Amino acid sequence: MSQAFEVGGIGLEAQQKALDVIANNIANLNTAGFKRADVQFVDLMAQRSDPEHLTAALTGDDATTAGVMARSVLALNEQGTVEQTGKPMDLAINGAGFIELMGAHGQSLLWRGGTLQVGEDGLLGAGNGLALRASISVPDDATNLQIDQSGVVSAQLTGSSSRSQLGQIMLVKVDTPDAVQRLDGGFYQVSDGVRLSEVVPGEDGAGLLAQGSVEHSNVNINDELVRLMIVQRAYGANAQIVQAADQLASIANSLRR
Repeated sequence: MSQAFEVGGIGLEAQQKALDVIANNIANLNTAGFKRADVQFVDLMAQRSDPEHLTAALTGDDATTAGVMARSVLALNEQGTVEQTGKPMDLAINGAGFIELMGAHGQSLLWRGGTLQVGEDGLLGAGNGLALRASISVPDDATNLQIDQSGVVSAQLTGSSSRSQLGQIMLVKVDTPDAVQRLDGGFYQVSDGVRLSEVVPGEDGAGLLAQGSVEHSNVNINDELVRLMIVQRAYGANAQIVQAADQLASIANSLRR
């Protein structure tokens, strides 16, 4: 009966985490570039504490079920709807790649695009002031900034009859999506040691750049509501397990009288 209490409590905790993930997905339904998260449930197994069995396989009498574990996994490779805004400083990615930014302490941050701006140092960057890892400098007299699908940035400079190429925005692909952590503001960070593959937009499935467009979140409200109902029922079922265990414990205690 004590194990039923423990397993039921672990189940309630796991379903609560799933509810938190779904709530966050729904809350960011209209957040540009937001990538929803899925919840994966994994069966937990408990091994006997006998030192002679510490290295034994978790099979047969050496292992018992101990509940469930829930973990959040980002759906990074699911494309959100790309909408044209007509604003030249808006940028989106049609594909699975990311734009690499320079963090405040030199670390690499990943970005799915949004509104660009030229910083005080003249470097092209994201709307929060973080510069692109490509270090593209935009002169003060530059006008009519253009970014083609392959990431080539060009502008019209004073005194020049032709457009001047300022640099190229490269994309990066993450080989281990599970190692990506979501940060505030639509930015992502990879764990230490994770390899990033830099590719030219349009190659190796990284996608193409779309100037004057933004990517909406990849949250489907209908799917999230279905998941919400499933989680609600699972939470209620786990609560009933705890209640049943409590009732059985009460019956056992009454036998002593």
